[in-house]
Amino acid sequence: MRMRKKKNLIPRMERCSAYWVRDGFGLRGRWRETLMPEAREVRLELGCGKGRFTAETARQEPDVLFVAIEKVPDAMVMAMERAAALALKNVFFVVGDAALLPDYFAPDEADRIYINFCDPWPPKRQAKRRLTHRGFLTLYRKVLKMGGQIHFKTDNQPLFAFSLEEFPQAGYALSEVTRNLHGDGPQGVMTDYEAKFYDQGIAINRCVGTMIPWTPPDIEA
Repeated sequence: MRMRKKKNLIPRMERCSAYWVRDGFGLRGRWRETLMPEAREVRLELGCGKGRFTAETARQEPDVLFVAIEKVPDAMVMAMERAAALALKNVFFVVGDAALLPDYFAPDEADRIYINFCDPWPPKRQAKRRLTHRGFLTLYRKVLKMGGQIHFKTDNQPLFAFSLEEFPQAGYALSEVTRNLHGDGPQGVMTDYEAKFYDQGIAINRCVGTMIPWTPPDIEA
């Protein structure tokens, strides 16, 4: 769904400036020491949307530093407003692209990455654009600590099947694999999309990929 452009976007973002990291590149390797030295973990969310998951997860774990990366500022401003309404001190937002993650974060800087309901890019020719394609999963290894995790949720069955094949190919051990996360009632914090899908009876897929030692395969010339 395309996000409607907001005429008052910049003033709204300025009002939430305490949560807005304007130069994510400048904090590379210094996120924890600059924003929350006491944080026990640093977790990233790729594509926070309107921020329901972001804000509530941060509220529940105040000792964790959360950084949300979102390409669409018209969505991100609503996420920042949610964080501000809760007076959160442990969550920050960057207008950015997942493809640039190693430019924002140093090696071993992240403990966990959340990928919730990303674009499935259904045409096969677009597979490399999926955030769970092995190319992206290999990229995430440049910022995750060994043993760090990727938590992935989607309502898209073909994307989930694709992702379950990609994770092991990029050096992640799969666990907590389910094709009906909320089958016995709501589990964990939902995104806005997820809550809507749950109300419609649409099954949600989820898995966890844990980064393990891995040697990239040789690339043929």
